[in-house]
Amino acid sequence: MRYPIFVCFLMISNLIQAQNLEQATFGGGCFWCVEAVFEELDGVINVVSGYSGDNKYYSYEEVCTGRTRHAEVVQVTYDADVIDFRLLCEVFFTTHDPTTLNRQGNDRGPQYRSVIFYHDKKQKDIAISVKKIYASSLWDDPIVTEIAPLIKFYDAEKYHQDFYSNNENYGYCRVIINPKLAKFRKRFEPYLKTSN
Repeated sequence: MRYPIFVCFLMISNLIQAQNLEQATFGGGCFWCVEAVFEELDGVINVVSGYSGDNKYYSYEEVCTGRTRHAEVVQVTYDADVIDFRLLCEVFFTTHDPTTLNRQGNDRGPQYRSVIFYHDKKQKDIAISVKKIYASSLWDDPIVTEIAPLIKFYDAEKYHQDFYSNNENYGYCRVIINPKLAKFRKRFEPYLKTSN
């Protein structure tokens, strides 16, 4: 049976409302790595690579200079009835080095800083708690992760989206992302989507 477009729209709207969808924004170095990790979690609906900073859009090339003060981030849309923000923060702190200022591995500059851009006070309080208790128990050096309000999120260029899944044989993916995913999958196995 075929339905008119407006009926299809209402059906999709009702389905979305039936889920308890929320968003979270994380920066932990190159967004290709961060995106690949969060995409595998059960309850995560969508992950978009992008930039966060002030109210002006900048291109990838401009952000890479470090002068815009934007961070490479991912915006995670998730079903809060399946996965909660605390677990997302724990995954975040486990899968990158939150002790290095403006750097992840060979990637250097403020665009690669460790940051949680919170969307509301509840997220802020949880992020601070997880940073203080959970992250500090994982890492010996002081945690330098910035926790700041989200001002604006901008989608990165199309070729950055789903980069790992579209380019698994690319050198960076094989050398950097594959080992990171292997460790992540082992530690967070109960929380992965069943298709992984």
